[in-house]
Amino acid sequence: MAKISICVFCGSRNGAKPSYAAEAERLGAALAGADWRLVYGAGDVGLMGLTARAAQKAGGETFGVIPVHLLELEVGKRDLSQFVVTETMHERKKVMFMNSDAIVVLPGGAGSLDEFFEVLTWRQLGLHAKPIILLNTEGYWDPLIALVDHVVAEEFAAPSLRDMVQTVQDVDALMTLLRDTGLQ
Repeated sequence: MAKISICVFCGSRNGAKPSYAAEAERLGAALAGADWRLVYGAGDVGLMGLTARAAQKAGGETFGVIPVHLLELEVGKRDLSQFVVTETMHERKKVMFMNSDAIVVLPGGAGSLDEFFEVLTWRQLGLHAKPIILLNTEGYWDPLIALVDHVVAEEFAAPSLRDMVQTVQDVDALMTLLRDTGLQ
């Protein structure tokens, strides 16, 4: 049986609060501890780098995907278990998605939002049923959750859209939720 793979979308910066970095490191170690593979954007900067280095330090398998134009900017982490270079950002997201069983979104910026909305749209269209989970460290994603609720309230999406995204406050709750979704 193939190893469970968790796609992690997150910032290429550490963010304003130390808790963002701490949870990223906890997640990398927890994925390795569960013997699950980290699938991520292959950068060695920000929360991406912290998550990957923590997974590696704990003996975990890492699968990184980076577009050629970000190799320098995001400091492509070439010492991963698998390192894939794509031509475009869209191809990067597709490869990450296709090689994962669940999607976890840590704090991040425009790129993380783009990744989140793409996998959410694919799920809304019935193209997949993979879990999508926001790691809502210190309420970081509260405005995003409010926006999704607003979209539903204004009838631009069915109420089922909100059910396609789950939210947890910390890595312990995240790992429990992932196990509860049937990932073993």
